[in-house]
Amino acid sequence: MKRIIASLMMGLVCVSAHAADAPAKSDKDETPVVRRISLFSTSTDWQAITGLQLSEYRGTFIPDSKIVGPKGVVLYYLDGFPCYGLGEGVRIWMGPNNRRDGELRLACVHAPAEIKFSWRNAARDADDAKGTGLLTCPVSDNGRELIINMNKCVKGKDWSQYK
Repeated sequence: MKRIIASLMMGLVCVSAHAADAPAKSDKDETPVVRRISLFSTSTDWQAITGLQLSEYRGTFIPDSKIVGPKGVVLYYLDGFPCYGLGEGVRIWMGPNNRRDGELRLACVHAPAEIKFSWRNAARDADDAKGTGLLTCPVSDNGRELIINMNKCVKGKDWSQYK
């Protein structure tokens, strides 16, 4: 027991000595920002502030080869009233030959007229790197199913062009 206590005390002395030797930071020192993709949706309780009932909607895509490309396309749903993304239902990959991975699942106070995605062309198992830009798609609804005809989607600016 005495050895454990002695070891802990020695560790504290070493840490204090190291901290005392460290150069003082000036007000101009900046902490590097680490950016990560977040799949967490909005925390606003739209049902409470609108008085409208939230319902779950699922997306069905009609692919377009110009958007999908030869490797595929990764889409991330961007929350926006009247809907927000549900958990793992915001990342979708579509590839050539109508291959898919993921699904679009949204909670909405009513069916949206259009939805927006961050997009980038990438293979199915590509990492979650930064998207290319904004993709705005009109939506038609069939009950709780949202139909996104991708040949009607419009590519917006690349993210680097936004200020």
